[in-house]
Amino acid sequence: MSIARRKFFISGPAGKLEAVLGEPSSNPRGIGIIAHPHPLHGGTMDNKVVQTVFTTLLELDFITVKFNFRGVGQSEGTFAHGAGETEDAVAVTQAIREQFGNHFADLPLLLAGFSFGGAVQLFAAKELAPEFLILIAPSVAKLNAPMIPGTTQCALIIQGDKDDIVLPREVLAWAEPASQPVVVIPGAGHFFHGKLMMLRRLIWKCFSERTQ
Repeated sequence: MSIARRKFFISGPAGKLEAVLGEPSSNPRGIGIIAHPHPLHGGTMDNKVVQTVFTTLLELDFITVKFNFRGVGQSEGTFAHGAGETEDAVAVTQAIREQFGNHFADLPLLLAGFSFGGAVQLFAAKELAPEFLILIAPSVAKLNAPMIPGTTQCALIIQGDKDDIVLPREVLAWAEPASQPVVVIPGAGHFFHGKLMMLRRLIWKCFSERTQ
């Protein structure tokens, strides 16, 4: 499979945002936007969990974008405690939708995020109404994240049972009111050491048929 990837910049609310675009050679089946972990704790778009989601969505023929929040890498601005980062995610998504909308109308939107990025994507989902969500160890308690919007057709939430940063009980407590299923990976810590292939398999299984 031939995949074109390129680095580019998007005009964000706090300045330019650094991003990487992956575009499959075949007709795309959706648009995927991926948000990285906490900027103040070393989180960048090069995080290995983010990269695993990026490559898997490309294999599933999604137009896929990962980006650095404001103040990370070559992105301008400074950390804004989640509110500004939500604005960044919305700006990136809108820019990609505008770029490809004329060629591929009505492509479903998938928002993905790891840790801090997962909680940010829940806030962004309130405005963007994605068809799909992938939330990996989302920091729902720390950011007081909202529930999944009713417009979302499918949400894949993945949590490690040995996570000592985003506690499993916090994610389950957040999911309980809506009876939202959570996939728990036994033996997985926060960064999913040794479990990246399992992440890939879960994403592939969930979305390979759904977007046919």
